[in-house]
Amino acid sequence: MLEIGTVIGGTYKILDVIGRGGMSIVYLAINEKANKPWAVKELVRKEFQDLETDRKEIALMKRLKNPHLPSIVDVIEQGERLLIVMDYVEGRTLDAVLKEKGTQPVERVLDWAGQLCQVLGYLHMQSPPVIYRDMKPSNVMLKPDGTIVLIDLGAAREFRPELLEDTVALGTCGYAAPEQYEEKGQSDARTDIYCLGVMLFQLLTGEGPHMLQPLRTLRPELPAGLEAIVERCVQKEKAGRYQSAEELAYAL
Repeated sequence: MLEIGTVIGGTYKILDVIGRGGMSIVYLAINEKANKPWAVKELVRKEFQDLETDRKEIALMKRLKNPHLPSIVDVIEQGERLLIVMDYVEGRTLDAVLKEKGTQPVERVLDWAGQLCQVLGYLHMQSPPVIYRDMKPSNVMLKPDGTIVLIDLGAAREFRPELLEDTVALGTCGYAAPEQYEEKGQSDARTDIYCLGVMLFQLLTGEGPHMLQPLRTLRPELPAGLEAIVERCVQKEKAGRYQSAEELAYAL
């Protein structure tokens, strides 16, 4: 872990810890000469990770350019430590919004969902497709202007049609689709549809991801069509879900 006040790469001064995950620590840093804030992600060693795995994540992030994803501006390698300098996204996570405000209005959730479908569609259209695999409120930032930004691609992987299943099981319990933790095949675009469906349920009901049930059991005033959409997203079998982010966006 980096000490507060440390200057990395001769440019970025570490100011604070702003996020922690299973595989990384994220710091707020500043380029004092330019007076500009940045986010610095320190990749944490795990038994199943090695330097080559980390480099693949960085290469993946570098080639992705989308307004709903942070961009990498610098990579600093210190021995076995990798530090990724990226755009600092001002705002709050949807997890923080939920904790403060509780259940969210339908119109707002639909707006957020539309933006998330856009960025998922972008990821899935890459060659090979990129599967995000860790959609949850704490990984989605809401900027002051209402723009949604998907952060932390640590669990993302490229879809490889020659593989029968994921090489490493990753995802957050409750949000992860069945195929992410059962031997039921490789995660694909429909995996992200499932995770998004769980998050929509949580945003609309205020209930945790382990409490999945028909929306209108908890909020009778919600549209029946919206209940049907969420139920289709979270089908256990991939064939029963929406088959693409574009198809989900159209339904919404």
